[in-house]
Amino acid sequence: MLLRRHHHHRLFRLRLLLLHHHHHHHQSQSFSTLTIPLSHPTYIIWSSNTSLGKTLVSTGLSSSFLLSPSSSSSSSKKFLYLKPLQTGFPSDPDSRFLFQKLPSLSLRRNLPLFSSHSILLSSLPAAKSFKPNEFSLNESREMCELGFYEEKKVLEAGRVAPELVSETIYAWEGALSPHLAAEREGGAVEDSELVKRLETLLKEGLLEGGVERGKLDGFCVVETAGGVASPGPSGTLQCDLYRPLRFPGVLVGDGRLGGISGTISAYESLKLRGYDVVAIVIEDHGLINEIPLKSYLRSGRVPVFVLPPIPQDPSNDLMEWFDESCNVFNSLKDIMLEAYLERMRRLNEMPRKAGDVFWWPFTQHKLVPPSAVTVIDSRCGENFSVYKVQNKEYITQQFDACASWWTQGPDATLQTELARDMGYAAARFGHVMFPENVYEPALECAELLLDGVGKGWATRVYFSDNGSTAIEIALKMAFRKFSSDHGILPELLKNNPTESCIELMVLALKGSYHGDTLGAMEAQAPSSFTGFLQQPWYTGRGLFLDPPTVFMHNGKWTVSLPEVFHSATLKPEDTTFRARDEIFLKSRDESNLAGLYSLYVSQQLSQYSTLSETNKQIGALIMEPIIQGAGGMHMVDPLFQRMLVNECRHCRIPVIFDEVFTGFWRLGVESAAELLGCVPDIACFAKLMTGGIIPLAATMATDAIFDSFTGDSKLKALLDGHSYSAHAMGCTAAAKSIKWFKDPYTNLNITSEKSQKMLLRELWDAELVQQISSHPSVSRVVTLGTLFALELQADESDAGYASLYARSLVQMLREDGIYTRPLGNVIYVMCGPCTSPKMCTLQLLKLYTKLEEFTLVKTKMNIN
Repeated sequence: MLLRRHHHHRLFRLRLLLLHHHHHHHQSQSFSTLTIPLSHPTYIIWSSNTSLGKTLVSTGLSSSFLLSPSSSSSSSKKFLYLKPLQTGFPSDPDSRFLFQKLPSLSLRRNLPLFSSHSILLSSLPAAKSFKPNEFSLNESREMCELGFYEEKKVLEAGRVAPELVSETIYAWEGALSPHLAAEREGGAVEDSELVKRLETLLKEGLLEGGVERGKLDGFCVVETAGGVASPGPSGTLQCDLYRPLRFPGVLVGDGRLGGISGTISAYESLKLRGYDVVAIVIEDHGLINEIPLKSYLRSGRVPVFVLPPIPQDPSNDLMEWFDESCNVFNSLKDIMLEAYLERMRRLNEMPRKAGDVFWWPFTQHKLVPPSAVTVIDSRCGENFSVYKVQNKEYITQQFDACASWWTQGPDATLQTELARDMGYAAARFGHVMFPENVYEPALECAELLLDGVGKGWATRVYFSDNGSTAIEIALKMAFRKFSSDHGILPELLKNNPTESCIELMVLALKGSYHGDTLGAMEAQAPSSFTGFLQQPWYTGRGLFLDPPTVFMHNGKWTVSLPEVFHSATLKPEDTTFRARDEIFLKSRDESNLAGLYSLYVSQQLSQYSTLSETNKQIGALIMEPIIQGAGGMHMVDPLFQRMLVNECRHCRIPVIFDEVFTGFWRLGVESAAELLGCVPDIACFAKLMTGGIIPLAATMATDAIFDSFTGDSKLKALLDGHSYSAHAMGCTAAAKSIKWFKDPYTNLNITSEKSQKMLLRELWDAELVQQISSHPSVSRVVTLGTLFALELQADESDAGYASLYARSLVQMLREDGIYTRPLGNVIYVMCGPCTSPKMCTLQLLKLYTKLEEFTLVKTKMNIN
């Protein structure tokens, strides 16, 4: 009981830590999970510019939904109009326009209606102007709770009326862009606060308002302010501000002179950010702008609706105009309802269809019923938007703790930047041949790689398409260099260059994983991935050493040594550390353990120092520096890997670093070689290199490696290539990502030591990491850079890659907004280089909470 109280006390302290955790991050970052109801259609009303009639379109849609003869037969209908940002208040609120016009239309059509209007918050000057007796001028820069509410009833005896709810969330007095109004009047609003309040109003406005699930009795529109790219109060463009919600939209275009260009630009801006636009509406100005718009939109893929000219006489109450526009609004409403129903049909059918047609990688399909399939509607930064059905349909967010198989790193801002730059590259280049050619994206990418992850050692960049292929290229390079250095190449050239006189092998580590292609698998030790069921050709062409590993348990970092290294000469300080960073100190090279490591590696290599009867030689060292990814997120002792490199250098064995997983800040530095304290001859990069948004890989090498392929004969060249080598879109994405991740202006996690060495700030809260490492269900913890991993304490039968021991914990995490995919009984949470420490702390807090629940369930099961 005392232990349990201690755990709860610690958990409470950690919650306080989370609430007060100091962080710096982009305004657009939201730290709470969004849940958007889908039991009714919700649309966002965009405009290509200001004053084009968004509010008229919103009013016409509300009229069509609530007041058309077919609609009035259902008295429970409810239309929710939300205006998140309103300037020019109180003289001209758009929400009040609906509140005034719709009752007039209901009277005109002799139909009942109940309508309400509210304004929730405003700047102090706006509040003072609206209610001079209730607000006094002071130094406050916060938004004021205005609390304004009014209602109207147009009723017939014995009938319950359809309902209009019209609300403004934030209001400012000046008729300005919201960012200027907020700057001048105060009342700054963070993006996350605005989006969260909007989510709350959506759920309260329709779900709790009595709209029945499964019936189209509710409809909501969210009307933006100004144009698509007009700034919100924080300065974030509205097309980016509302992106976490990704409502489908209607674009109010421009029917005036120049309006074609503006409308197309607005449409492209929305599509670039992943919005669905179901229709475009323009006012008729006699210029027939709809014709070129329809042509551009390819024959009705997105319908274009034309409204009659709007009367300019201020005294005109627009009743006749709304009557004249009735058919247009009815058609627009029908299109929006059809699009909603089609979306719901697709979302609900996708799990079953996926199970029928997909062959998922690394998946036993018998263990994945349709109910276990995650339907991903979109991605915004670090979060998936996932479709769920639990008594109601909704879209919710899940933090991508797998970083989508270790590739993803962009925040929402970089995601948009990459989409734009890749679109430019596709439009400019399409795809072009690479051999003997040069073009800007490939050249810029290569130069950035050589000045970044390859700085100080690499001089050449060889492009391919994925990490596994990059490894096979690296092996070809290394074996050629070894053959050249050891006099094997002249013999081959003198005899038959197509025949082999020796068998070259790799020196590699048990638990390593270098890819799925056949050649890459030969360079890794026997495992679940290489058995006869998976790879009948596998022979394992290597000398595979059992590496010492490092981990935290009960708050202490320890080196776990294979039996071969156990020695009476070792001292406790050789294998235990007060802090993780001590593990990487070069001063350890003088320790007793370093001597043991060197002697062991030297003895192993001596078996292959001369050609044996089997003609086998070690022709390359290949290893994942510091962290073995797919092998179970093990941290290999960097001292051991450094001794490996030293001994291979002594034997003139080329060194390959597999940085497909570890590169580009994954471990807190741009290249894991910085942590290891030594450099390779060849290194492979992929995944985060492009921000994970498109495949591209690079194998980097020294001049000495490159020179071993130069000569007069083409047969001596590296005869390897890919149709999409150095493709323009991938190189463009890589150049953007490489620069973005290491720029302190765009990546607020970048810090510099006194030595000017660039690092990521510590992302995982040290106290919480220590707490998890002391949990009775956890056997080890590894945390470094963007990676946090734990291994669950499990019996030998429940451990390893095939283990299902963690399934219930994984399910708990997914239900709590963390999407993770385990490696057997190893659970890991990964973030991107730009993810804020507060977001990381939130994920660990959720993990700790679910770990407590998981342990409780397991304990009860064992008792029973």
